[in-house]
Amino acid sequence: MKKIEAIIKPFKLEDVKDALSEAGITGMTVSDVKGYGRQQGHSELYRGAEYVVDFLPKIKIELIVVNDDVDSTIDIIIAAAKTGKIGDGKIFVSSIERIVRIRTGEENEEAI
Repeated sequence: MKKIEAIIKPFKLEDVKDALSEAGITGMTVSDVKGYGRQQGHSELYRGAEYVVDFLPKIKIELIVVNDDVDSTIDIIIAAAKTGKIGDGKIFVSSIERIVRIRTGEENEEAI
């Protein structure tokens, strides 16, 4: 099992969620996060004063998939989240050792 974390632009969340649902991938956690990469934030004008916005709003999606679904899930996220512009985001994949569903005690793939 793998944990996939995707950092995407906020306005792409519905597209990614719909694409994953259509592929039969259910269950995800979504968080509002802030950060920056190569884009390094930007400057804004407010009441005549210029200030730098270092951290840009992003959405973090976390989901757990079986090993066989990792590549297809990544492809779906890329296709739905890509704008072709800087700041589209990143995807991180890590291994999951154990999952336990609290309500039933089911473990690992049965608990997904």
